[in-house]
Amino acid sequence: MKAAGTVLLAVLLGCSALEPYPTYPRMAGPGEDAAPRVAICYDTFVSPLDQVRAAAQKECAADTVATYFTTDWYLQF
Repeated sequence: MKAAGTVLLAVLLGCSALEPYPTYPRMAGPGEDAAPRVAICYDTFVSPLDQVRAAAQKECAADTVATYFTTDWYLQF
């Protein structure tokens, strides 16, 4: 039972357990720009947006600028 509680806690904490970190971006959908993407997992209550932007920019290729596209609320693992 303790293991189940630990797993549940980890799922509930999800992105809020750590500072913003890179994760796998969703693939471009039909009609969306197929340019390279980055995805950052973060908690809006814990992480200031400047910190999220910096994490995204760090994942971008040299001489490119991170640009917000959308927020994925699906929390798929």
